[in-house]
Amino acid sequence: MYHSVDHCADDPYAITVTPDRLDQQLGWLRARGLRGVGVARLLDARRRGTAHGLVGLTFDDGYADFVEHALPVLRRHDCTATVFVLPGRLGGDNAWDSEGPRKPLLTEDGIRAAAAAGMEIGSHGLTHVDLTTADDALRTAEIRESKRYVEELTGRPAPGFCYPYGTVDPATADAVRAAGYRYACAIWPGPLTGPYALPRVYVGQRDTPLRLELKRRMHAIRRRGLPPAPGETVR
Repeated sequence: MYHSVDHCADDPYAITVTPDRLDQQLGWLRARGLRGVGVARLLDARRRGTAHGLVGLTFDDGYADFVEHALPVLRRHDCTATVFVLPGRLGGDNAWDSEGPRKPLLTEDGIRAAAAAGMEIGSHGLTHVDLTTADDALRTAEIRESKRYVEELTGRPAPGFCYPYGTVDPATADAVRAAGYRYACAIWPGPLTGPYALPRVYVGQRDTPLRLELKRRMHAIRRRGLPPAPGETVR
């Protein structure tokens, strides 16, 4: 789970990795015979029993620096990813972060450029609100309208949803499923873990190869609740 890829000394929420650090992290993956792909591709491969060596990469919030800084590094390592965007804030900024610098978000052209480069584009809602505290009307609009806008922008299905702030409850997961998404990403969903509450590993600037290895080993605990892939025993 990534967010912004840029050079940023003022980063109170620890959402930024530098291009050099991303390059090191993806190099670590590739050196171990692993390759980053979008989540829908990973889940499809998992259903076919061909997911060995694949790792799902996600970039939340749809920061404009994805195209400038992340995309070249992903290409260098022959990786793809899922970018979760906010179509209700196109060309805006991360106004939901009360502290820290304003970071510009992708425009329509930026989203299309990421899609044309082979990235999967998913929804992060319209405007980045906590859907577990929203009323039914707002929650429905954030989930359904964002899917429609993403699909109009890219001309492709939007298979995945990412819960803003990583927060999810049963009602929100049910609304995402009902809207026609194939999966949804959370962070640490606890007993809700499953196709509509996928756990993810946060990756930040401090994550050296050693820390990544520790996180990789710990992730088996986080993914409990997922149905096993063909021939797989989930431990």
